[in-house]
Amino acid sequence: MALTSKQISYIEGVIKTSLRGKFLNYKPESNNMPFHYRLLGRDRMALYSFIQSLNTTFGTSIFEPVAVALAKLRFKDAQKSAIAGTQISDEAHKVIQTIMDDLITGRKAPNKTKEIEAIRDVCQKGKMNTVKPTKIDVLVISQDDSMFLFDIKTVKPNRGNFKEYKRTLLEWVASGLAQNPAAKINTYLAIPYNPYEPKPYERWTMKGMIDLDYELKVANEFWDFLGDEGCYNELLNCFERVGIELRPEIDEYFSKFK
Repeated sequence: MALTSKQISYIEGVIKTSLRGKFLNYKPESNNMPFHYRLLGRDRMALYSFIQSLNTTFGTSIFEPVAVALAKLRFKDAQKSAIAGTQISDEAHKVIQTIMDDLITGRKAPNKTKEIEAIRDVCQKGKMNTVKPTKIDVLVISQDDSMFLFDIKTVKPNRGNFKEYKRTLLEWVASGLAQNPAAKINTYLAIPYNPYEPKPYERWTMKGMIDLDYELKVANEFWDFLGDEGCYNELLNCFERVGIELRPEIDEYFSKFK
C-alpha cells in the first residue's frame, strides 16, 4: 500500500526535524589535525566528523523517530525508548540461562516460538526480581494487541555481540510476560538496510544464536512490516527529497568551518 501525500509529508517532516536537531546539538571534535586541515580543508573535515557522529546516533536521531512515525500510520500504537517490564521471575532467569547455554554449546538450534512458551510457563514463578532491561528502541502494538519489540542495530553488528543481543530479546519476553502472562509478544533485531546489496544480507553470521525467521528483520522486511509493502523504497525516496531540499542548509552550515 503506497503512502499518501499526507503521510509522506509527515515522514519527511520527521526526517527534517531530526536532522536539524542534530545540527543544533552537534559540536565538532576539537582535535587539532593540521595535516588533514591543510590537505582537505576544515569544512570537509567538519563534514567527515559530522557523518561519523551521525553514523553512531542514526538509530536514535533518525531511524527510531521515523520508524515510530511510520508505524503509527498503520498500527494501534508505536513508541520509542520503551520498557518491556520491570520484573523477571527467578524461574524465568533460569530458563533464559538454559536457553543461552544450549545455544552457545550448540545442543539446540534457536527456536523463538518454543523459547517464548518456555518463558511464559514460568514467567511468574519463584521470586520476582526487579530489573532494568535494555530499553526497547521501537515498540509497536497491533490492532489485536500483539506487541512487536525491536532492537535496532548497526548494519554490520559485531558477531561477538550476538549472545548479548539474544539475551536482551529473551529478557524483554520475560519482563513483558511477568506483567501479563497472556501477552502476545514478539522480539526482533532490526537491521535498517543491507550494506551488501545487491547481494543478500550475511545472515549466516547470526545462525546458531538468532532465530532467522522469527527474530530478525533486515531492510525492506523491517520497514515494510511497519508501513506495509513497498514502504522501504518510498522511505528511501523521502530521504532523497529531504536531502535535496536541505542541501542549501547543509552547505551553509558547513561553510562556517572554512
